Amino acid sequence: MPSSDSPAGSDGMFCKLMDEEDELDRSPDVQLNAHPMRPLTAGRPGPYRLATICLATLCGVLLISIIAVSAHYKNKAAGGAATQSVDALSAAISKLQQEKAALQSKLAARTAAAVSGPHAVAPTVSIVCPMEWHLFNGSCYFISRVSRDWPESKSYCESKGGHLAIIVTEEEQTFLWDQLPRGHWNAYWFGITDGHTEDQWTWVDGTPLVGGFWEEGEPNNHIDEDCGYMVKTRVLERVAVRSWYDAPCSMYRPFICEMEMGGARSTALPH
Repeated sequence: MPSSDSPAGSDGMFCKLMDEEDELDRSPDVQLNAHPMRPLTAGRPGPYRLATICLATLCGVLLISIIAVSAHYKNKAAGGAATQSVDALSAAISKLQQEKAALQSKLAARTAAAVSGPHAVAPTVSIVCPMEWHLFNGSCYFISRVSRDWPESKSYCESKGGHLAIIVTEEEQTFLWDQLPRGHWNAYWFGITDGHTEDQWTWVDGTPLVGGFWEEGEPNNHIDEDCGYMVKTRVLERVAVRSWYDAPCSMYRPFICEMEMGGARSTALPH
């Protein structure tokens, strides 16, 4: 039996140990890393993932809060601007009302001064003629539908606060002639006569006639014709400014009354 100290014995022991180690390495019962490693994210979340979720939630809450606050201040600013606009409009209206009151006061003062002053101007009065009367240049005129002689026509007009028409201007003559209806021989008395002195025609108020609107050849005093009338016929060539004739004052004809509207209003003539 060889000695334990011999080199041959040592070598044999070493070889045996090496063989046993190789068998252990090849043994199926001993395996390193028999089970694979689980990922770190499997199962319960780690602390970093929880922190990330919390941070995202806080950011969302903060964003919603910012939007809400911005909307609140925007609405508040709009409401303030509207209030300022209303206040400005109210102030402008108040200023205009004050200016209006001041102008009215000045106008009233000037009107009072004009009325009481040495050159006072009478206020304008709206003239309203009685029914069936026609307004022209401050007078009302009535065209009768009944016939009377010249003296009766004169008295009738005077009973109504007027007189037989006194025709001074071409405009007045044309206005009255236009009111007359056309007919075979529509003749109307007006306020002119030479009954006091032949060929000296005067108006019913005593003033003398100047000019006139006589037809050619008129007045001619053919049969003691001392009163004047105007004619409008169906002949279109006949014109207003050549339509006066003289005739006997006893003839019955319609007539034209005039009433100056400076005094009280009179009643209308019946028709």
